[in-house]
Amino acid sequence: MKHSVMAIALALGVGISLSAQTHTQISLPALFSDHVVLQQQDFVPVWGWGEAESTVRIVGSWSSQDTVMAQVADDGRWKTKIRTTRHGGPYTLHFFQQGYESEGIMLKDVMLGEVWLCSGQSNMEWSPGNGIINQAEEIGSAHYPQIRFFSLPKRGSGTLQDDCAARWECCSPDVMRKRSAVAYFFGRQLAQQLDVPVGLIVAAWGGTAAEVWIPQERVSRTPETEAVLKSRICPWWPVEPGTLYNSMIHPLLPYRIAGAIWYQGESNRDYPQNYTALMKELIASWRTGFGQDFPFYLVQIAPYNYQSANNGPALVREAQEQVAREVPRTGMVVTNDIGDYGNIHPARKQEAGIRLANLALGETYGKRDKGYQSPTLESMEIRKDRAVLRFHHADNGLVCKGKTPEGLAIAGEDGVFVPAKARIIQGNMLEVYSPKVKHPLAVRYCFDDATVGNLFNADGLPMAPFRTDYTVEAGSKEL
Repeated sequence: MKHSVMAIALALGVGISLSAQTHTQISLPALFSDHVVLQQQDFVPVWGWGEAESTVRIVGSWSSQDTVMAQVADDGRWKTKIRTTRHGGPYTLHFFQQGYESEGIMLKDVMLGEVWLCSGQSNMEWSPGNGIINQAEEIGSAHYPQIRFFSLPKRGSGTLQDDCAARWECCSPDVMRKRSAVAYFFGRQLAQQLDVPVGLIVAAWGGTAAEVWIPQERVSRTPETEAVLKSRICPWWPVEPGTLYNSMIHPLLPYRIAGAIWYQGESNRDYPQNYTALMKELIASWRTGFGQDFPFYLVQIAPYNYQSANNGPALVREAQEQVAREVPRTGMVVTNDIGDYGNIHPARKQEAGIRLANLALGETYGKRDKGYQSPTLESMEIRKDRAVLRFHHADNGLVCKGKTPEGLAIAGEDGVFVPAKARIIQGNMLEVYSPKVKHPLAVRYCFDDATVGNLFNADGLPMAPFRTDYTVEAGSKEL
């Protein structure tokens, strides 16, 4: 798809500087507009369209040496990479067609910093204007011109799209009020801790399942998944695999990003069995498309009264932890303590965004040695009538915010789970028991729709829900 410069400018309100004559054939995708944030200290892909066999020259004002040339192919496309320096700005970025050096496209207020893709369903899409904790104060104080949003419109497509109708916006109270709350709090924490400009590319649509964000050919189609897809048919969001990958991810490729954050899973609760495989395909396909092995951090879905018949929300949370454990350069933040029993969109978006940022600060940027990961189950040992559990990320101890630990259940040979008692021993281990279970085999913690636990590590992060059993033999009864 080839676009004229003037058409893009008029459609998107992009500030493009042109000479009085406009016979240059250069055009750019929407990603390259005024206020754009480019990944710092990298070789950043830039691309667009032009007159076949002509040459495009690209000049970044951050360095006189950072000038590159690109040859326009027979199909009218061109692509190259330009080197960026250390974070800073504002700069300009010029695109010229050879032979028309007095003309071209000039992008203004270009910043070099850290760029993150923020994607998922409604809890990623959710804006401060729709309701968050301390709403008025947070919106009123959102004067961060070095944080920029590029928010893609909610549009699906049956075919791959090369462009989208969006533009970069500097963060102000009015902009922040309408954009992703989780992305904002994530970006604000990064900007404050790293002292760099931050670009937030938001591609999110409430109600959508993971399948629509994955290339269609990479989604396994079985009779079971086909039945689930048919049951999801809805007039408000797309359900066909690949639909949003085509229109909300593909137009971004191969933009240079520092990483991705993901808040989704609620819509996969009815068929959670394949969620791990879906997420592995999503991460792999995005990394292939962007041409980089970027970090991918996800939010474990929060407690909510789903009234599920299949324990699907708990199984999705389990799958999310499995993805974070098995896929390199991934991580997960836990929200068991900040959910809302009666609201699938919990208002405490600050914690979700800040926990994601702290995870990135620790794992991606090396700015934190510890204190940014929740306790997760490491192992279980049976000691007579007690189960003793050990946890990752609890070296400084476990903390119970209450008189006794809550949310635990224990089962013996009959596979029947009953409420369990527990106590913290040796600072960072949990001893679990019940007088009704003489020979324990399995322990569960908050492994249902909406139970909120009260166990944390010493850094104040909630323990992740878990089960030690995948199956418990009790007359072939599967739990």
